[in-house]
Amino acid sequence: MNIAQLLVRSAQVFADRPAILQGDRPLYTYAEFEDRVARLAHFLRDGHGLDAGERIAIFMGNRPEYLETLYATLWAGLVAVPINAKLHPREVRFILADAQARLLMTSSEHAADFTDPSEPLAGRCTAITCEGPAYLQALRGQRRKPVHRLPDDVAWLFYTSGTTGRPKGVMLSHRNLLTMTSCYVSDVDTPDERDAMVYAAPISHGAGLYGFACTLKAGRHLIPASGGFDPDELIALSRAPGRLTLFAAPTMVKRLVRRIADSGASPDGFRTIVYGGGPMYLEDIREALDVMGPRFVQIYGQGESPMTITVLPRHILGDRDHADWATMSASVGYAQAQVEVRIADGTGHTLGPGEVGEVLVRGDVVMLGYWRNPGATDEALRDGWLWTGDMGSLDARGFLTLKDRSKDVIISGGSNIYPREVEEVLLRHPAVREVSVVGSPDPEWGEIPVAFVVAEGVEPEALERLCLAEIARFKRPREYRFVAELPKNNYGKVLKTTLRKMLSS
Repeated sequence: MNIAQLLVRSAQVFADRPAILQGDRPLYTYAEFEDRVARLAHFLRDGHGLDAGERIAIFMGNRPEYLETLYATLWAGLVAVPINAKLHPREVRFILADAQARLLMTSSEHAADFTDPSEPLAGRCTAITCEGPAYLQALRGQRRKPVHRLPDDVAWLFYTSGTTGRPKGVMLSHRNLLTMTSCYVSDVDTPDERDAMVYAAPISHGAGLYGFACTLKAGRHLIPASGGFDPDELIALSRAPGRLTLFAAPTMVKRLVRRIADSGASPDGFRTIVYGGGPMYLEDIREALDVMGPRFVQIYGQGESPMTITVLPRHILGDRDHADWATMSASVGYAQAQVEVRIADGTGHTLGPGEVGEVLVRGDVVMLGYWRNPGATDEALRDGWLWTGDMGSLDARGFLTLKDRSKDVIISGGSNIYPREVEEVLLRHPAVREVSVVGSPDPEWGEIPVAFVVAEGVEPEALERLCLAEIARFKRPREYRFVAELPKNNYGKVLKTTLRKMLSS
């Protein structure tokens, strides 16, 4: 079925419940939200003569119009192409051309980059601003009934971050998104109408994907007035309207935890913080639990298996007295209910407990493939399994511990060094705030580990002693580079490709 049916049901059954808030101000009930979506769907599909399955790109910051455009696109049987609002116009133009988008839905702050007649968009793509007269007129126009879609029809075309080359379009079907939503409710959290899903992270990414669970339970969608992540704003919103749930990258979690600790604010208005998209080191989650209590859930997923590979639930993270708490909390948890996870060597042979290999995933959450890229699809999807490119190991209980991306493993003198293992040790030093370890070419060893460190008042000798006390000598960094900050992409992931370039400078 069309995932937009979740909105149809909530609007019928819970018509008067608040659906969209901006800051602490209610904007629309579910009945009003559904009506705006149905009218906008008619405008997008019938007003532009589009066929089912054609692509609508969405390039705007977090705002109420983003949600209604997203749902209207799905409602009309079209394919949403959400684009991170921080991308450069050249990057956006590449995605528009690759996706063969027919419409670009944007906002006035970005419109000038795409409405210049001297630089038309590729193909038959037209830019429409959500503040413009056509959009406003559409909300007063005709309604359209939801378009039936088959389970494997594409719903969401998610472009990878492109840190290692041109981004690829991940084809996510209605079945993928519905299964992901089911996994959220069964494994991650169980929202209800009192909860407010806060879009502090980009709607174009994980935060937007998790919004379907909020709609399923007729909860409140809350757009911060800032449109993004501001710890003080979130603390204020936790007081009113309260019961906040949000998806956050680990860097965002660390900033929020520090602000609550420094200000002495109460964490009681935060219900659930789901984190993922990068490593959360053991020392960081210890501090988060000390400051905010058991409100955290970790998920591991990829765009190719959206938000849905493993889960480390709050009852495990919160059980600090468990004898294996440190080991379990350093993992990314166990397989979510509707996926299978195994570890394999390069030939696809399944490895046993504790053996390190590539993480493979199978289930109804796994993408259909890469848009217009059969070669990349065949490489990633083999015999029904998604080869994630992540290295890890499963223990006898099914807990998955990630080592690194396969491309980030350092091979020094024939031995594998997993940067995350070294990073975990370095972060135990109280002066170290952030660290990332990469491999540097070496004529004798092939590669040697180099640590980029964000810290104050610490000497390399102190970090060397720490490493020698905790890990094998060959794993220790041969060089420490102290930097003011680590380069990150728009989702808060450290750009190790940039760090490797910095090694030659």
